[in-house]
Amino acid sequence: MSQNPNEEKIREHTFDGIQEFDKSLPNWWLFTLYATIVFSIAYWVYYQKAGIGLDQEEELKAAMAEIDENVARAKAEAGVLDDDTFAVMAKDQGIVSAGELIYTQNCSACHGANREGGIGLALNDAEWKHGSNPLAIKKIVDEGVATAGMPPWGPVLGDEKVNQVVAFLVSKQVK
Repeated sequence: MSQNPNEEKIREHTFDGIQEFDKSLPNWWLFTLYATIVFSIAYWVYYQKAGIGLDQEEELKAAMAEIDENVARAKAEAGVLDDDTFAVMAKDQGIVSAGELIYTQNCSACHGANREGGIGLALNDAEWKHGSNPLAIKKIVDEGVATAGMPPWGPVLGDEKVNQVVAFLVSKQVK
């Protein structure tokens, strides 16, 4: 069976009387296939072998940290005080420097200029006798500890200054 060179090639086999053309794939389809293969190899090298990109766990941790910080910031703006709010306040340099000034003026006489202790307990280590989480610190500063000789500073300083001191102390805590 001789075919005309201008005619489409037909494959030799037939099935149920049906014959197929012998055509190559379109160039756009081949380009898409090759581009996908190159992309998958580059993706594999970037994320799996070179270790350049974040893996899924790192992306999740970063996203969760951003969400937690946004929630804490929203709580702080709404006036809700909890440990997360103080953690966000401890990152705000304006609040921390105001708290440091208040600490220097009112607290350093007993607790030391570098929080090393003296008359009062040391505040530069990880474990505190009366609690080291931000809400416990706020309660101690606000209400005092009569049995330890710590006066209540809440009535003297007011809520905003107490929060600034707590933010300063949280920013200096050893983790």
